[in-house]
Amino acid sequence: MKSNIIVFFSDDHAAWALPSYGNSEISAPHISELAETGALMDKAFTPCPVCSPARASFWTGLYPSQHGVHDHLAEDDPEVGATPWLHGIPTLADYLRAAGYTSAMCGKWHCGAGETPKSGFDYWYSSWRKTPKYSTMTHKYSDQGQVVERTGYDTRIVTDAAIDFLRQRDGEKPFFLFIGYATTHNPWINRDEGLVSGYRNATFGDIPDDIPYAFGEPGRHPVAPDDPGEALAQYYASVTMIDEGVGRVLDELADERDETLIVYTSDHGLNMGHHGIWGKGNGSEPLNMLEESIRVPLILNHAGQITAGQRRAELVNHCDLFMSLLDFAGARPQAADRFPGKSFRHMLAGEDAPAWDDKTIVEYGVVRAIRDARYKLVQRRDSYQNLLHDLERDPRETVNLYRDPQCQDIVRRLTAALESFFARYEVAARSGLRGDDLPVHNRNEAWRSKNVSYS
Repeated sequence: MKSNIIVFFSDDHAAWALPSYGNSEISAPHISELAETGALMDKAFTPCPVCSPARASFWTGLYPSQHGVHDHLAEDDPEVGATPWLHGIPTLADYLRAAGYTSAMCGKWHCGAGETPKSGFDYWYSSWRKTPKYSTMTHKYSDQGQVVERTGYDTRIVTDAAIDFLRQRDGEKPFFLFIGYATTHNPWINRDEGLVSGYRNATFGDIPDDIPYAFGEPGRHPVAPDDPGEALAQYYASVTMIDEGVGRVLDELADERDETLIVYTSDHGLNMGHHGIWGKGNGSEPLNMLEESIRVPLILNHAGQITAGQRRAELVNHCDLFMSLLDFAGARPQAADRFPGKSFRHMLAGEDAPAWDDKTIVEYGVVRAIRDARYKLVQRRDSYQNLLHDLERDPRETVNLYRDPQCQDIVRRLTAALESFFARYEVAARSGLRGDDLPVHNRNEAWRSKNVSYS
């Protein structure tokens, strides 16, 4: 019997912002229970530390320089909307439908034209437009073919849609349900006051008192809040609101819980004052690959198939998750050798398998990085801005060893591995290194030359 699959995929939810990853003040009992009775991936990463390309990598199993999405998409911009993002690239939903699944997308899509239902889905409830106050959101049902407005908190609206799907689906078929929460995304205002008021008394002691980031200036996505304590209280409350949504969905599963693989993750990480930065990879100029930006929570739970209580140290990312979900579903992508990810299902069940690669790759436009168990190499467009950090001795990434004579063997080794990866997988026409020649994603792309105008 094939496993049902539910993926909770939050926006801007950093790994550090969960009790299971060491946060001492955030309350998230339902997500914590999933970790305690399942497997927690302690070193999980995004392929790109910004929304749209990270999501596109989850859906396609490909890197940005393969699928062609390199920055967040301003979907209301006519030029952006006219670009056929991911056109012709099969998604996880397509593969799962072919394997006999009923599939639903509830919440944030953000891979282009979110108001339009995509192939592979039987149920489409996409939160593709919202007001600046983040309380009123516009969604579109695929089965009704019309835009309907719902007013309220993102988590509750999206959770309602997910529960509607669970109640009306074809019970004879396995299901795949994607729940895309956006509550942890800025602006951090107007969250549930009953929760926010409790967090205003928090110490926020889990956030390091860092020196300012030494290798870039603060970015504009977003700017630092006028009241950091209030922003943190709103962010912490957002996590608890998401956790409440997770709990509601788990309650709805009832007797099907044992037949269901449950995954909790996010698109990328986030700095909330870490390193003096507010934001993710575009929280600095030039773009950063800080641990807080690239690390994500990844928790998997499936009674009888995943050994409970695991905390695993392997370096994994969304492309590996893509392959693992297909593995759980008994599906396989076309031309499997073009997919950079590998299934880690075997390790969750305690099975013997070949050694896991100890490196992960991250890219964001013209910036690329490779990280192993100890070192991180960051290559920027200007080689004088390249970075090498020893994460064992310098976990706050304050010292650049790139030109240290004693580290040149490390630089050469990681550079060769990074170049080999892209030589194998990159699609030239979609390469992030094209920079200014890439399609327009938004009007503030961090790699875009100042003298280049948008047509």
